[in-house]
Amino acid sequence: MSIMKKMLTGAAIAGLLLTTSIASANTLKFAFQGDAQSLDPHGLNETFTLGFLSNVYEGLTMLDKDIQLIPGLATSWENTSPTTIVFKLRQGVKFHNGNSFNADDVIFSWKRSLSEGSDQKVRGSMVKDIKKIDDHTVEVHTNGPQPLMASEWAWIYIMDKEWSEENGAANAANVKDANANGYSLNHANGTGPFSIATRQPDVKTVFKRYEGHWNKDIKTNITDVIFTPVKQAATRTAALISGELDMVYPIPVQDWKRLDSEDGVTALRGPEARTIFLGMDQFRDELLYSDVKGKNPFKDVKVRKAMAHAINLELIKKKVMRGAATPTGLMIAPQVNGFNADANTPYKYDPALSKKLLAEAGYPEGFEVTIDCPNNRYVNDEKICQAVASMMAKVGVKMKVLAQPKSKYFGKVLAQNNYDTSMYLLGWTPGSMDVHNVLAGLLSCQNKETKAGLFNLGNYCNARVDELQKLVGVETDAAKRQAYVNEAMKIVQDEVGYLPLHQQPLSWGVSDKFSINQRADNAFDFRYVVKN
Repeated sequence: MSIMKKMLTGAAIAGLLLTTSIASANTLKFAFQGDAQSLDPHGLNETFTLGFLSNVYEGLTMLDKDIQLIPGLATSWENTSPTTIVFKLRQGVKFHNGNSFNADDVIFSWKRSLSEGSDQKVRGSMVKDIKKIDDHTVEVHTNGPQPLMASEWAWIYIMDKEWSEENGAANAANVKDANANGYSLNHANGTGPFSIATRQPDVKTVFKRYEGHWNKDIKTNITDVIFTPVKQAATRTAALISGELDMVYPIPVQDWKRLDSEDGVTALRGPEARTIFLGMDQFRDELLYSDVKGKNPFKDVKVRKAMAHAINLELIKKKVMRGAATPTGLMIAPQVNGFNADANTPYKYDPALSKKLLAEAGYPEGFEVTIDCPNNRYVNDEKICQAVASMMAKVGVKMKVLAQPKSKYFGKVLAQNNYDTSMYLLGWTPGSMDVHNVLAGLLSCQNKETKAGLFNLGNYCNARVDELQKLVGVETDAAKRQAYVNEAMKIVQDEVGYLPLHQQPLSWGVSDKFSINQRADNAFDFRYVVKN
């Protein structure tokens, strides 16, 4: 690259990075298309935010570079009965403020995960009670057999009870209120290998290596990390090529060839274990955002089928995703335990059938509806919604796209704000990499008591699917378990509970100065970053 080109690129992103005046030789500078929701580890169940915070906070268990379960703040765990797990806690662990980690922090964090503002209630509710045996042993009593509890709790991060209570952060920050529990929004105190040095929301977050971390064998040799949210994809790519940034994601798939042809940078790509899908409000008697009054068209399976057959998945793959997506008929990706390739048949694109079904349902002229979309969370999220709206228009459904930054989007559509949406785009990677996570979180009826279906924003509800979810959760015979999964997925497909679109690609850009591990869940773990 010419000196002039480097100067122009640097000028174009001046003021974006706001890096420290003297950066360490082992500083990593990276960017994502949006910021973390906050520094509260229980406020939002979103992979980027949780991955971001996994460098600062830790769970009793952890996931390694291959998403395999390993010990974290617990050194071991043992089922002493079908509903009892004894965790031995790691001794000598310190929070970043110097406080010691112990059983009281585990119990506090579990209770906090169930507080009103928490987005981790599904995982927290797997547990009925936790008894302190001693400072470094807890006995966990689960709500029925929970064989996946240890995997799911890799995402329940442990907070310092004393620090949280002293700073008015005993409850989780609520995504619907930007000022709720303000201290935990912009301050953190974990046990992880990095601490937060400075935090300017939507501008910059600086991480510092925590020298007191319990694991002295972590692979990384970086000492500082500077994160900057950069919404514009072209700006992220230019900053990587110019050397202003060392790692950026997502990279537009059309930039892969460009990065591979440039000196000093590489495009890292692969299939992500994330399914992108559309959901519809099937619960309310009247949609919040539609011109249909007095009834809800999405309660009619013919309307839902019409929507499914109006979407051209191959065209979205070709035009929006530049060939890099994998169209799907299922709500889980091939990397997820329980995936059945034989059942993975997408709905056929058939606009004539869509018009016929709409007419039969009593909507020969179609209807209007608003779809909520994030515009800085998933790969080409807003463009996908716009493409779907264009396709729907051809069959008479006039779809208004309300695209917002993910902070506003999640604050609007999630349970904490009473599911304020009529139709929406969402992406999902099961944290446990097991189908039960999807069955419990997305496909079960909403149940405030059991905390099932809390991410089923449109409340698709089938009693048999609920039964199957419970059976899958406890069945140990692999063949029987898969049969239950297949039956549940077939019901959801036949009833068009959701409109699955595709698995999006992992699409990162990295400087050749660094070796970075790309996890299939798209979480970025600093533990495996090495300055070459």
